[in-house]
Amino acid sequence: MTRGASAPGEHTGGGSRDALLIVGLIAVAAALRFLRLGEWNFDSDEIFMLRDSINLQGNNPRPLLYVLNHYLVLPFLPFDEFSLRLLPAIFGVLAIPTLYLVGRRLVGSRAALFGALLLTVSGLHIYYSQFARYWTLVFLLSAIYPYALYIGLRERNPRAFVLGLVTGGLAVISHPASVLLMGGFAIWMAITYLKPDHMVRLWRQKNVQWGVLLLVIVAVGVVWRFIPLLRGWISQRDRIPRGEFLLHLPGIEGVKELLILSAYVESLTLPLVLFAAIGIAFLWHRDRPLAMLLTSMFIFPVAFILLLSFRTPISTFYLVPASPIIFLAAGVFLDRLAEVEWELRPRWLIPAAVTAVILATGAPTLISQYRDGRRYDFRGAAEWLSERRKPGDIVFSDQPQVMTHYLGGAEAQRLVPDLPLLTRSVHQLSEPGSVWIVAPYTAKGSHRTNPKIISLKSWIYDNCRLRNAVGVARLDFRVNELQIFECSPAQAGVRPSAGALAPLSRDLNPLVAGLARPTRPPLAAAVA
Repeated sequence: MTRGASAPGEHTGGGSRDALLIVGLIAVAAALRFLRLGEWNFDSDEIFMLRDSINLQGNNPRPLLYVLNHYLVLPFLPFDEFSLRLLPAIFGVLAIPTLYLVGRRLVGSRAALFGALLLTVSGLHIYYSQFARYWTLVFLLSAIYPYALYIGLRERNPRAFVLGLVTGGLAVISHPASVLLMGGFAIWMAITYLKPDHMVRLWRQKNVQWGVLLLVIVAVGVVWRFIPLLRGWISQRDRIPRGEFLLHLPGIEGVKELLILSAYVESLTLPLVLFAAIGIAFLWHRDRPLAMLLTSMFIFPVAFILLLSFRTPISTFYLVPASPIIFLAAGVFLDRLAEVEWELRPRWLIPAAVTAVILATGAPTLISQYRDGRRYDFRGAAEWLSERRKPGDIVFSDQPQVMTHYLGGAEAQRLVPDLPLLTRSVHQLSEPGSVWIVAPYTAKGSHRTNPKIISLKSWIYDNCRLRNAVGVARLDFRVNELQIFECSPAQAGVRPSAGALAPLSRDLNPLVAGLARPTRPPLAAAVA
């Protein structure tokens, strides 16, 4: 097979030096991914991993990591913040040699080493590795299966093809978003093989016939399984009460999609994505079929997710299967820089400087991750609140399941922009009871949230007292601070009585009354 960023035979053999380098990268990756692994509290969907790993559900569309946790981790370790993140961290470390081995076969050893280096210190991948969900497993399998299928077809290698089918099946049951790569793969196959003379010549080969038959079976299985799954998933999200993850994007169509895409680019860092695009351009001149494959497999998932966001809230997590392409392509770009005969000496200075630029861009976020885990400290908020909460108090939280887990017996209610509900809750209290609100910090009037969220913040500032702020300073622009507000009848300026609820609708301003009416579910996307 023709190499991508290196001429055949150059920088492709590995050798003892490459082996030492990849072992060193594995060691660094392990240190970065296991550092403070169990210190961070559960956040967002991690609480669902805890629930579903204990009680396996046969109808779960992404059962693989739940099953692995249940049978490989739970018999030896009780589930807590460390044990639930153990397998994601291990898969995160395994992604380094995997990306190198796959990249060495596709684009050459040096480009693969560059790609593995960038992945080793990627703040986003380290976050995935310290997050108790399936995303590092999805990344790992997505870095194998489409490229194994590609090698199997191009080299007529049945072992590689079977490896692609097996790892592809595992990727799909890790998370259905993995199947989106097959859309790009299908586009590549159509462009490459759907030519009459080419098809006739290929069809005479027995292994090609079997391969096409398997691919047809896989395509039929995907349509049969995932179209109903997608419809059910959308319906389920339509029924979910809005309010969790209050810092969602505004629902303006077009702008929302641009913000989703920019959030994905920012999470990877702009230089990494930009240099990856240039790396793909280099590949078009050296290995056009591979460049076409990588381009198709990146564009199709991104386009599908952005189109789906017009219908339902979408997270950038669903673009994880396309992320290995970025690291491989950026490795190709750095490899190409290393080949150029620069007048500046030493020759490695330019690629080293560009690599340093990529790493430096993500350094503030990476350092900050070890300060707060890139998550809100609901455990700290619950500990503070447990010492002050009285029987009969009501707790509203942005992430009620996580807050309930750490409150130890008390149940937190979902915080939604329902001002009549909050007002009724305060009216129904008896002194000295309180309504407690635990919510992420945002500046009042922030344009990042929609009008309902702005009105919610205004109600909190007008009727409640800020009691505590839980969080630490970061070096990047993110603010993972929780604010704890106490709302009591005295602070809200109301006197509870039997008839207090009767005139409630008259006292609300027109904006609040409008919020009380049923509205079409917003199409805002919760971007992690």
